Amino acid sequence: MRRLLTGAGAIALAACALTASPAEAADAPYDVLVFSKTAGFRHDSIPTGIQAIRDLGAANSFTVTATEDAAAFTTANLAQYETVVFLSTTGDVLNATQQTAFESYIRGGGGYVGVHAAADTEYAWPFYGQLAGAWFVSHPAIQQVTSRTENRAHPATAHLPQAWTRTDELYNYQTNPRSTARVLATLDESTYSGGSMGSDHPITWCKTIDNGRSFYTGFGHTQASYAEAAFRSQLLGGIRYAAKRADADCRPETGYTPLYNGSTTGWSQSGPGSFSNTDATLSSVGGMGLFWYNTRQYTSYSLKADWRLTGDSNSGIFVGFPNPGGDPNVAVNQGYEIQIDATDAADRTTGSIYSFKSADIAARDAALNPPGEWNTYEILVEGQRIRVYLNGVLINDFTNTDPNRNLDGYIGLQNHGSADQASFRNVRIKDLGAPPTGDVTLQAESYTSVNGASPFTKAGANNGQTLGNIDPGDWAGYNNVNVGGATSFRARVVSGGPGGQLQVRTGSQTGTILGSVAVPNTGGWNTFANVTTTLTGVPAGNANVFLTFTGTGTGLFDVDDFTLVKSGTPPATNLALNKPATASSVEAAQYPASAAVDSSATTRWSSAFSDPQWIQVDLGQTYTINRVRLVWEAAYGSAYQIQTSPNGTTWTTVRSVTGGNGGEDDNTGLNNSTRYVRVNGTARGTAWGYSLFTFEVYGS
Repeated sequence: MRRLLTGAGAIALAACALTASPAEAADAPYDVLVFSKTAGFRHDSIPTGIQAIRDLGAANSFTVTATEDAAAFTTANLAQYETVVFLSTTGDVLNATQQTAFESYIRGGGGYVGVHAAADTEYAWPFYGQLAGAWFVSHPAIQQVTSRTENRAHPATAHLPQAWTRTDELYNYQTNPRSTARVLATLDESTYSGGSMGSDHPITWCKTIDNGRSFYTGFGHTQASYAEAAFRSQLLGGIRYAAKRADADCRPETGYTPLYNGSTTGWSQSGPGSFSNTDATLSSVGGMGLFWYNTRQYTSYSLKADWRLTGDSNSGIFVGFPNPGGDPNVAVNQGYEIQIDATDAADRTTGSIYSFKSADIAARDAALNPPGEWNTYEILVEGQRIRVYLNGVLINDFTNTDPNRNLDGYIGLQNHGSADQASFRNVRIKDLGAPPTGDVTLQAESYTSVNGASPFTKAGANNGQTLGNIDPGDWAGYNNVNVGGATSFRARVVSGGPGGQLQVRTGSQTGTILGSVAVPNTGGWNTFANVTTTLTGVPAGNANVFLTFTGTGTGLFDVDDFTLVKSGTPPATNLALNKPATASSVEAAQYPASAAVDSSATTRWSSAFSDPQWIQVDLGQTYTINRVRLVWEAAYGSAYQIQTSPNGTTWTTVRSVTGGNGGEDDNTGLNNSTRYVRVNGTARGTAWGYSLFTFEVYGS
């Protein structure tokens, strides 16, 4: 944003075609090694694939060396390549010395691109399983399929439609890579026969390993694949990402709810201009206005959005503002803008909290894709703190100290003006629940639904407004509020009238009353006071909250804000974090039991290659546990028990799991009093041992 928003008229969302992307700047020249050695089945598409990659290189600034000689895998030789493509390799293709050199290359910053049968390679090498993301297990006959593009910001998938129909040999995998990689696309098993992974069948993904990058696609069996423009663009994008010529957020992602992914339901335009909506992409038209999500306010959350600028354009994402009505200046004056702008002053360009704090410019520039390419923001709001991640890299950390602003509020996208063309895709959110104190505060005038009462501008009110004009029988509703654990209710009120009663309900305006409080005349319409009451029968989790008002006369009182008080309720704590852990065995010294309880997503415990095996943790004192969360590496337990013990000697099985398929296992509802917790593996899911990135225990 270069200037304050002006104008307050709302305009309907337009539907028009996307503006064509500008030509991208040429990458700095780099070198790619294509490796196609096979020790098992050999694909007849390999020569075609090599030529396709050579052609891509000739047109896109990289030089290709193709080999089937594993002797190329030395430290000195690998150092000259920005990435290595495993093109339908099969079987064991590297010896131990070559494996060591390649692992060092990747961890030191090299790139890996796996194509199709690269997942049918090096089954006896755990690092390769981690690098590729998953190993092949089976496939049906070649047939047509619909691939669902989940991430349309990554350079390998940004060009694809949401539904991509093509013909290929379609792999099933031993494990689902979602817990350790960013899934870019999945197979819709309802569109073909022979799929065995169910409703979540990844086919393309990316990840990082230490300083290195990995990209894999399961497509590429047929010779015809390499003549497809869309598939060739996917290969190019994967190579550019792995070679660090393009950036993307490849952190694993789960638990997000779409706010926009093609549907504008719940969104409103405030002020002039609009956004077109086509191909599940919002593109700004005119301005200067605000397209905001009006369904609810958010308190603590992770907001992600994919965005792209055309040339030296200007836009931004607003957070923490009250209902703007028809005036987008409300977001400017009472919220915060995370800026998107190719060129401007440091505190007014991409990654800045506009006019408040510059991004870390060096980190920002290293992570930023140029105009014409897609980028991804994560805006992490916790309490009064905002952290901004660009393509997975932290570039800003800001804390609000302005008493006239509060990060609780709505979310919106800016359309800056006709000369400023910005596009957005896949706006999604993960609600993190209550802020660190546990208390949930809402501005009373920022309701989801209302009867009778209305916002009233008042000096001294938080955010400048109250919920006013309250008469008997009026009510206001607030959707999806985190009420779980609330024990009391506090409201900031003001009244120069008769006063009355306020009831707190859930479900509807006639729903269950959780509490009721008398609101007196506070001594005048400019004298604020707090009223409180205890709450009973509060449901767990989120609920729709309603305030209802009773009394006699008119103009009973105003409500400024209200708080569901949870103070004293501790947040969920991982009781196993860095506690003493032991195991029945370890595969090697670098995979100790302690690595499963250290909160790191990259370290792990790994056992010997036999059944049974166990890992246990001493919580240090007796707790009532209700949840054990496990994140498996590629080597997982298909059957295991969760056991508890008061003394570390006598064990009781509180949960038995069979038919496990790896990834993340969240075992809830345990309700057992214990000091020691053990995961006892009884059947391995692979030929290798049991391997856990994460072993977490929750309770009180």
